[in-house]
Amino acid sequence: MQVLIIGYVWPEPNSSAAGRRMMDLIEVFQRRGAAVTFASAAQRGEHSVDLEAQGVASQDIALNCSSFDRFVSDLNPSVVVFDRFFTEEQFAWRVERSCESALRILDTEDLHCLRHARHQALKQGREVQRSDLFSEIAQREIAAIWRCDISLIISEYEINLLQECYGVAPDILHYLPLLSTLRDIDSRQWPGFAEREHCVVIGNFRHAPNWDAVQYLRAYIWPKIRKTLPNVECHVYGAYPPPKALQLHNEKLGFLIKGWAKSAVDVVSSARLCLAPLRFGAGQKGKLLEAMGCGTPSVTSDIGAEAMSGDMPWSGAVINGAPLFSEQFADEFASAALRLYQNENDWQLAQAKGKNLISSRYVRDVYLPRFMSRVDTLLEDLSAHRQSHFNSIMLRQQTLKSHQYMSQWIEAKARLSALDGDVS
Repeated sequence: MQVLIIGYVWPEPNSSAAGRRMMDLIEVFQRRGAAVTFASAAQRGEHSVDLEAQGVASQDIALNCSSFDRFVSDLNPSVVVFDRFFTEEQFAWRVERSCESALRILDTEDLHCLRHARHQALKQGREVQRSDLFSEIAQREIAAIWRCDISLIISEYEINLLQECYGVAPDILHYLPLLSTLRDIDSRQWPGFAEREHCVVIGNFRHAPNWDAVQYLRAYIWPKIRKTLPNVECHVYGAYPPPKALQLHNEKLGFLIKGWAKSAVDVVSSARLCLAPLRFGAGQKGKLLEAMGCGTPSVTSDIGAEAMSGDMPWSGAVINGAPLFSEQFADEFASAALRLYQNENDWQLAQAKGKNLISSRYVRDVYLPRFMSRVDTLLEDLSAHRQSHFNSIMLRQQTLKSHQYMSQWIEAKARLSALDGDVS
């Protein structure tokens, strides 16, 4: 089996949950004996993983360039994975033309349209309305889901939203949650309550919900915590902190911007508490899953914990953000953090709940084989699967043509500009 993954960025498993998830997908295909090629038009970041060391071929590709056609035709993959809907928009028409029989998988990461709707509502100081869910981004994202043979969804909440709000067919959706990076959780190796100190915040600064949460924590929550615990520090880790984030560093307040963590497990395991006052976003949160895997209780918002615990109790505290993250939210968040930080019994109970959650809902050896089985079933009779969804056929025929013509126009325009430059 030849698998091509087209990425918006090169995977950085030590920088984001998206990077760790991508390595999970690569691993499951390799377990199946597949040859995996990862291609991206992005520049490689300073924290990009060494794919060749993982047995993965890598290929630099260009947007709006026919060189991709030759590349994908020569590779002739049987499976193509797009890691975001805009990657599908840019390259799916070329995949369709060069290897139509390839199984097309969209890994949504999270629903961008849901995150966008919540962000817009927050900025406007109001609750999310149904009309917010029908934005241009939503139309593009849902169209990409329909055009692909199957889409991977990390949140049960989002699966329900896709079916009930957008009318997406259930059999083109597949639930594949984030998975614990700690294969064998041995709680005996976790540092105890007395061995840990300080609070930790972790998350890529390029992800808007993370940056918003850090600002909100610094302005409205941390001063309340620090007032009661003047010697406790908040250590903020994340890749690519912008200058405005570094300006939040304040030794006197104990709010310390640490930047990229080489080992997220080490810094989270040494903290007594993980803080994540997320005010918007979507999907499951890798930072909170990692905290549970490190035995570190967390305090977060209802958006932060969304679709992560099911009917099971949370590993710490979940604070309701309604109405619009008022002063009451900040007070309740700080109060929960103080209780867990100071009360060893409550902290240990929260830790145990996290271990139960990981063991019940995020088991790699359950979800990865289930996904691979779904891939095998689709490959056995892909034509029948496609013919059962007229909406998919229609959207591929209509919208991919428009993407094709736009891309070819951009490429032709670039060539003409280059010729004009040569003449001058």
